[in-house]
Amino acid sequence: MAEITFKIFRYKPGVIDSPRYDTFKVDVEDYMTVLDVLEKLRLDDPTLTYRHSCHHGSCGTCGMLVNGKEVLACVTNVMELGTPVVTVEPLKNAPLISDLVVDMVPFFEKYGPVEMPLIRESEYLPEGKPSEEVGTYTRLESCLECGLCLSACPMVATDPDYMGPAALAAAARVVQEPRGQDAPAILKMVDNEQGCWRCHSAMECSEVCPNDVDPGGMIMYLRQKLISRKLKGHY
Repeated sequence: MAEITFKIFRYKPGVIDSPRYDTFKVDVEDYMTVLDVLEKLRLDDPTLTYRHSCHHGSCGTCGMLVNGKEVLACVTNVMELGTPVVTVEPLKNAPLISDLVVDMVPFFEKYGPVEMPLIRESEYLPEGKPSEEVGTYTRLESCLECGLCLSACPMVATDPDYMGPAALAAAARVVQEPRGQDAPAILKMVDNEQGCWRCHSAMECSEVCPNDVDPGGMIMYLRQKLISRKLKGHY
């Protein structure tokens, strides 16, 4: 066990006049995550607000900045951070609701039109032979819709009309595996200055993605497909 100082961002628009950081000294055990600490602190301060659900990196709701980096709080071990002071802040590039909670509506407004299916073909069992009743192996898509990539993206910070890495990665998945959707229409949707051409290839989105979706690489895939189609005279 070690005593760690936590600096927690606090701001409730309309209630707290200006943003501040509240400081807490917490006895942290080896197993504890940032989310564990937040839940411990909330026992003494029920006004502390943050978002969480699954506690094991599957739902994506506990995205936040820890020591300046976008992470999922539920799988971020405090002791492994290796710092005596841990700073916890809300995600960037999203409207703040309260303390560590940001409004995800703008995220889904950009993500939703792509209509990426939840199910994909499984590439993990190429040698597998599913039973006749199953037909084929499938799995869920990897994107948790956590918004970490939008927080890390420098272009999202400068251009509010930019589709952003999550929506573009979803578009790339539809192009790769349409499942009845209109892939050419999706390519046309992203082929503009607020689509895949706005990206400056910083790759910060791929760096913070907790599920290895590689949004930056998917954006490059979309560019490759568009250039290939144009060279072939498709449009």
